[in-house]
Amino acid sequence: MVFLVQPRLVNEPFGDAGVLLDFTFKSRAILFDLGDLSPLPAGTVSKIRHVFVSHMHMDHFAGFDRMLRFHLNRTAELQIFGPPGLTDAVEAKLRSYTWNLLNETSEDFSIIAAEWNLKDELTRSRFKARSRLDRETLGVEVLASPRLLVEPDFHIEAIELDHGIPCLAFAFQESLRVNVHKTVLDQLGLPVGPWLTEAKRLVRSHGGPGAVVQIPGHRDVTLGDLLSAKALVTGPGERVCYATDLAFTDANVSRLLALAGGSDYLFIEGGFLDEDKAIAASKRHLTALQAGSIAAAALVTRAVPMHFSPRYLGREQSLIEEFRAGLADQAPHADP
Repeated sequence: MVFLVQPRLVNEPFGDAGVLLDFTFKSRAILFDLGDLSPLPAGTVSKIRHVFVSHMHMDHFAGFDRMLRFHLNRTAELQIFGPPGLTDAVEAKLRSYTWNLLNETSEDFSIIAAEWNLKDELTRSRFKARSRLDRETLGVEVLASPRLLVEPDFHIEAIELDHGIPCLAFAFQESLRVNVHKTVLDQLGLPVGPWLTEAKRLVRSHGGPGAVVQIPGHRDVTLGDLLSAKALVTGPGERVCYATDLAFTDANVSRLLALAGGSDYLFIEGGFLDEDKAIAASKRHLTALQAGSIAAAALVTRAVPMHFSPRYLGREQSLIEEFRAGLADQAPHADP
């Protein structure tokens, strides 16, 4: 199978929360949260065009500077989505530097801050390098649903969770999964490569059977040939969910289950041992056991725990074992 994106943690479990969605056969990536980005090489950071910030605590936003540094002298647009206060936070970051070397001849780089009001509005502001990164309000978009980004191949939706402050959880939803059967490609004498991205795009856009797919260095094929040979097979789109920094309450659990139910991946914080659940509750975080029980109730295909508290350094296996114990319980019981 060739998936639209390959998701992975940015940091090891004791590091800052963050997930990279790397597009297959495409120089593009999406990032959930802006914590420590030092594990990502410059080439990977440069591929990121969309960032979704859960909240502006330091361990979820401190990577802004590294992101800015690798994009600033390039012709590109970086879109950052987040909760109320995001635009002010971006502006405050930018105002902390001196931009006297920027002018109308600078590279055409801009940041779009897209701030969700937690209901039905997305307010966009732009910061252009050629305008010394001054703030420019672009306007308000009325949303029909909490889908913050919609493209032909996928969309990304958000929900609000309680962390003492609003904290967003996100879901990446592929419009239609197009699986590639490599054994059939081999039988047809066709290679795996970037041409499959175009073939899959044609399938998702309901291209006709006569649509021609060009394969550099090989003969062209039609979409109908690929489908009839079952080199390409469709199915439900890939779904990747990300949830961090949330209290174990009925409201949070209910909202998260609605977002993550049946997902292919759920990346979820589970940083405390059950013996310290009172501490976790006071900080409005989950224990590993609670996180596992949520993942089990959501019936996800793969659950990945993250954002372990450094108080358990050297005890990572205990957190993993409690997370697995939670996966055996499909009925999470949250605090009132």
